[in-house]
Amino acid sequence: MNKSIYVKFEFPGKELELIEEELPELKEGEILVKNTYTTLCRSDLHTYKGLRKEKCPTILGHEITGYIVSFGKESEKFDLRGKKLKIRDRITWAIYASDPEDQNSKRGLPQKAKNVFKYGHEQITKNNNFHGGLSQFTIIRKNTPIVCLKDIVPDQIAALINCSAATIAAAIRLAGDLRNKHVLISGAGMLGVFGCAMASKLGASTVTALDIDVKRLEIAKSFGAQETVQSVNDFNRKFDVIIETSGFPEVISGTLLQMEIGGTVVWLGAVFPQDDLKINAEFIVRNLITIKGLHNYNEFDLVAAVEFIEQNIEQFDFGKLVNGGYGLSTVNEAFEFAINENPFRVGITIH
Repeated sequence: MNKSIYVKFEFPGKELELIEEELPELKEGEILVKNTYTTLCRSDLHTYKGLRKEKCPTILGHEITGYIVSFGKESEKFDLRGKKLKIRDRITWAIYASDPEDQNSKRGLPQKAKNVFKYGHEQITKNNNFHGGLSQFTIIRKNTPIVCLKDIVPDQIAALINCSAATIAAAIRLAGDLRNKHVLISGAGMLGVFGCAMASKLGASTVTALDIDVKRLEIAKSFGAQETVQSVNDFNRKFDVIIETSGFPEVISGTLLQMEIGGTVVWLGAVFPQDDLKINAEFIVRNLITIKGLHNYNEFDLVAAVEFIEQNIEQFDFGKLVNGGYGLSTVNEAFEFAINENPFRVGITIH
């Protein structure tokens, strides 16, 4: 039986530790993947700093890519696009595994199914391990959506697909047809940059990025944003669609007032503890505003994210948003750099 090294996170303030353990026998429906690259998502940083509570000890990292090395009995035979899975296939997979017969799964909300399994968020136990990106291997659980990747997508971009890209693809699905619409992307982090790029390719009349960081706004321009603003007080137009990725209450409330009559706003950034919003119900009612909340995504959004990357890999240089050069042995330095320098993403090459 093979051994694998993984990074164990126990609690905020404790140095991340490299652990070597035997890989278990694959259970029915499982697939063993050799991880090749992991990027540190904002939620990983929040957990590391103690701003987010997880079941610990755990293996952080859910923005992962890798290739198949073995199949368990009765494992998935095809990916979401109908391609037959085989050894050495490089893949991305959803951040969750959930029962397809669950009522929420049947409603198109598999990420909210009862007893959902989430990669990078599970507790390490005797019978449950190798479920995060900061590890040499990940065991893909039964009922995990999988998509094979084309060679044109490099690892550092492929790792972004199953969180950032798929989540923003879900937000745009909820927003509806963007053709000839004035679209605001609130927050120009990784989610926001993906949002600018997707909205620009889907026929939006204008794409505006909002962020307090001037450097990020300049980068957003190279990813499809035509206009940029630093404050909710700087707008010179109303918007048909707002995709809010920052999660800050004052920004959420301020951008809401910029909605055009009949507009739609999708909130997805508010995934951390915060104060309640103060919203004027009369404004919502009289202006026919639709508000939608989003957390994670479904399997169709994962496919949409993969295909967007494949079709636009040459137009948008997403790779430049990832600061690489780290490995499992330097993962503590990687987290400190991510926290202190606040890049879009820090990348970990898994050897």
